[in-house]
Amino acid sequence: MIDALFFGVGLFSLAVGIWRAVRARRSGAGAGLATSLIALGVAFCLLADSAQAVESQLYPSLGRLLSNLATMVAAYGIEVTVAEIGGVAERRRRARLGALVTALVVLTASFFATRGLPTGVGLFDTLYRSNPTLVVYIAVYTLYLGFAVADIAVVSAGAVRAGTGALRAGLGILLVACAFAFAYLAGKLVDLVADVTAAHPVMKLCRGAFSTVRCSLAVGFPAVSVLLIVVGLVVPALPAAGRAVRDARTRAKLRPLREYLAARYPDVVRLEDVAGTGRERLLTMMSEINDGLLLSGVGPSLSPAAAVQVLRSSANTASDEVPELSEETAFAADVARLRAIAQAFRGSPTPGAASPVR
Repeated sequence: MIDALFFGVGLFSLAVGIWRAVRARRSGAGAGLATSLIALGVAFCLLADSAQAVESQLYPSLGRLLSNLATMVAAYGIEVTVAEIGGVAERRRRARLGALVTALVVLTASFFATRGLPTGVGLFDTLYRSNPTLVVYIAVYTLYLGFAVADIAVVSAGAVRAGTGALRAGLGILLVACAFAFAYLAGKLVDLVADVTAAHPVMKLCRGAFSTVRCSLAVGFPAVSVLLIVVGLVVPALPAAGRAVRDARTRAKLRPLREYLAARYPDVVRLEDVAGTGRERLLTMMSEINDGLLLSGVGPSLSPAAAVQVLRSSANTASDEVPELSEETAFAADVARLRAIAQAFRGSPTPGAASPVR
């Protein structure tokens, strides 16, 4: 059950992170978010019990260290991403980075300074009392995550009031995720104090992610928090993803008309392989088609059927002037017009084609 939860959340985070990385490579933005999601996915996959059993063959409890380091890197990336969304990316930028580097160094040093680490699952409950280095390890880890979660919550709360639509919904989900994260961190500090002060600490095992209150805080809540963080960061990108899908479909419908005009009027071609976003490629394609239509004598006032007739017959028709529209309205109207012409163009017979046998 716990392995299934950790691998499920981890693989989901990895999949979304890779998707965001591909988009970041095309658009040049969002690399920090992609890194955060991938780091979260790696952290959860490394922290699964079966994965830790394999990692401990290399060094005792190595999976615990690697997953904790990945979690802190992910928290830093989410801090930066939310700060960019909230328009305060430069505020406390050095403090965030300095806190991350310090925490990573202290965590690594205190881990390797500890002797007698357990193999298999990295549970330190019985070792805190006899190993002060582990107390430093878990305290620094918990305090750093608390610092990061508080930063995310404050920036999200400030930005959610000014946000609208999908952005506002995503920031609201992030605030809920922060509440689950705070509960997890509070439970971790309580467990640490209890283990340090207990005369005979015992190892606490969980049969399920939500089998007890303590297991819910230690296992279930962090998984829920990460899941909500991934959803909260993805929701604001959904409208843009929808636009990208619509633009891709429009490009596919316009492609035959564009290829016909480009072959007929090579000078209209801007670039053979247009780089940039999908919207930029669509705009370039539309510009090429409009230039080709004008050279063919197809004016803006012609109906799609008449435009195709002119294209097929190579007749010249004077173009009429059209009233000026706002940029967004003009773009939508131009897309609709070109899609209609492209559809009529695909459905019309090619000149010289053989008539079907009756």
